[in-house]
Amino acid sequence: MIDPEFAAALQHYGFELPEKKAAQIEAYARLLWQWNEQLNLTRHDTWDKFVGRDLRDCLQLAPLIHAGEDVLDLGSGNGIPGIPLAILRPDVNVSLAESVGKRAKVLDEIVAELSLPVAVYAARGEDILEDFRFTTVVNRAVGSLLKLCQWVEPHWSSIDRMLTIKGPKWVDERGEARHHGAFNNLQLRVAVSYPLGEGESEGVILQLWPKGRELAKS
Repeated sequence: MIDPEFAAALQHYGFELPEKKAAQIEAYARLLWQWNEQLNLTRHDTWDKFVGRDLRDCLQLAPLIHAGEDVLDLGSGNGIPGIPLAILRPDVNVSLAESVGKRAKVLDEIVAELSLPVAVYAARGEDILEDFRFTTVVNRAVGSLLKLCQWVEPHWSSIDRMLTIKGPKWVDERGEARHHGAFNNLQLRVAVSYPLGEGESEGVILQLWPKGRELAKS
């Protein structure tokens, strides 16, 4: 049985998880909070915040990934969305990229404790893409759309697409990126939009890929 407060938070937000996956997600959250006492990994240290913010994003992302994909979580930080994605979608190959050595070490310890087949790279994303190829790069709270587009521009030969989780300010970020010509060679669409909570605005997951490239369909 999962923690009653976790179960109540899932019910409050209308989320349903298979028992095994819920137990794994709970174990991840507890490990995250345990390590949070030593490193500043998250401010979402209650079940309500974890479910209503972190898990919500991961549950929206999971259906967008195709079976068998190789996914890189760029700037993974505390493991979101990569670790929950690996739990929710065991048919997907997930890797985490975290350039801050201490955080990467913690992520490695967490995935080992959870017995997840997740590779953790203590390196910058651009260095990883020099040696490896991924179908999808995912990210959350790692920079503006302009910065993301500038970062990924030299590496599209190693990536099919990027899925980026954004809050309500994404429209302003899109305008900034367009002003600087960041979308000149890219296509962008809203893959999914969803409410962020009672009385709050919407979040989105944006899909970006090069113009002229056909993406695989689920």
